[in-house]
Amino acid sequence: MIEFITENALLLIPVLNIIGAIIKNTEKIPDKYIPFILLFFGILGAIAILGLSPESIVQGVLVTGTAVYGNQVVKQIKKSE
Repeated sequence: MIEFITENALLLIPVLNIIGAIIKNTEKIPDKYIPFILLFFGILGAIAILGLSPESIVQGVLVTGTAVYGNQVVKQIKKSE
């Protein structure tokens, strides 16, 4: 997925990870809503960086998917069987 994300939008991946960690620690928002909240911030961030266009919306979806997928991969690797 990384090869489809523009260089300017790559900055959003760690930002979304930080936002996700902050949201998770609030305990007021159920975990099932965190990916949707991150999607909102990912698209908003991509629009802020790249301007309003269909490409920026796609970039927002891609960076959010990468951030959420990366987080889940790390969790699964750490999980003991």
